[in-house]
Amino acid sequence: MKLHDLRPAPGAKKRRIRKGRGIAAGKGKTAGRGTKGQNARSGGGVRPYFEGGQLPLVRRLPYKRGFRNRSRIDYIPVNLSRLANLEGEVTPEALAKAGIIRKPTLPVVILGDGELDRALTVWAHRFSASAKRKIEAAGGVAKVLPWSGE
Repeated sequence: MKLHDLRPAPGAKKRRIRKGRGIAAGKGKTAGRGTKGQNARSGGGVRPYFEGGQLPLVRRLPYKRGFRNRSRIDYIPVNLSRLANLEGEVTPEALAKAGIIRKPTLPVVILGDGELDRALTVWAHRFSASAKRKIEAAGGVAKVLPWSGE
């Protein structure tokens, strides 16, 4: 196959309709605009918001303020004071089992309120700076879990 052999797929190219070019063209005389009236005129038609005097859709809908960021991640906050009576590795599953959070599938952030007296390996999706500092000061490790945004 060479460059001069290339052709568009059959049916891919359609001829444009030439309106107002006589009866034989099939779209002559009124050129598919009907007879008379606002929409038959050049520049005719109504502005986008206008609905013939009826209260427009945008005015019929309830007023809603603000903006909602669709890519925002709502973390479930857990303070260090809640981790004080846990042993071994602390994961979202362990937190759910202990009744600290409801769903282990949601993203968890560990916050620094409270003290930690034992070394824990804490797995969470995010840590505050003070929480990370206190976990490491107690001899523990703060490990960040990846969040896919389910």
